Amino acid sequence: MNRYATKLAEKLLPEESRSAFLEALEVGKSARPALLWFAERPEPAPFATEAPAPWQPEFVDVLTPGERAGRHELHDEGAYYCLDLSSVFETVPLQGLQASSVLDVCASPGGKSLLAWRTVQPEQLVSNEVIGKRLGALMGNLKRCHVDAEVIRKDPGVLAQEYPEEFDLVLVDAPCSGQSLLARGQDNPGCFHPVNIGPCAGRQKRILIESAQCVAPGGHLLYSTCTFSRDENEAIIEWLLARRPDFQAVEVPALAAHHSPHAEFPAYRLWPHEGYGAGGFTCLLARGVS
Repeated sequence: MNRYATKLAEKLLPEESRSAFLEALEVGKSARPALLWFAERPEPAPFATEAPAPWQPEFVDVLTPGERAGRHELHDEGAYYCLDLSSVFETVPLQGLQASSVLDVCASPGGKSLLAWRTVQPEQLVSNEVIGKRLGALMGNLKRCHVDAEVIRKDPGVLAQEYPEEFDLVLVDAPCSGQSLLARGQDNPGCFHPVNIGPCAGRQKRILIESAQCVAPGGHLLYSTCTFSRDENEAIIEWLLARRPDFQAVEVPALAAHHSPHAEFPAYRLWPHEGYGAGGFTCLLARGVS
């Protein structure tokens, strides 16, 4: 593993965990395939599953190693959606929220939109994707899973102008350096290098501050990434809170075991060596009423 990954491990992890983290990135087998169910599970169960994670919602199953669900007829019927368990972790803060309207700012291929719809059951779901070539996958997955969402293609700055204070819940699954892709066994050269992390952090700040303008008073903003760099995670939230004091980070008791030690506010990290997927970051923010 390259020296930048090693330096990150030294900054963020206790000494006893660093080797396991770096090995998980090098081996690339940390992904934990999960099924997000939209239909009642058939009996007998069509796939072998494992014991759930402590925070795992009841409408998600984790497949045993070697199980494949993507070519099953239930998949084609839209009974479930396949995703890594770490994506489920990132939306655990949504459990128990009330939100009649939801905006997913960076939606493709649709996993966060589908998780939000299944968790919150909003009356309105708007799934936005600014990159045109990614719209097809988003629309296809929403349609296959029978989720009624409005799909749009607008820059976050345009969203801020057209939907000011309009949504009870806004999701920002931010474009990032994608360091957890290595834990999934995918190539991602340079993902730990500062020359890549810096521009990602700048883009994330712009997206987040503009997305915050779409949150209604009393609403919530969920920020998540699939990377480990503090500059793209806790530092982004610190930056927003300094500029939007009407937002506060929210404790998520279900994720207490994953509380980030790198923030003075509630934020949560999943590492690839913990056994729950490739890893990620999540933080739920609440906007005050006045």
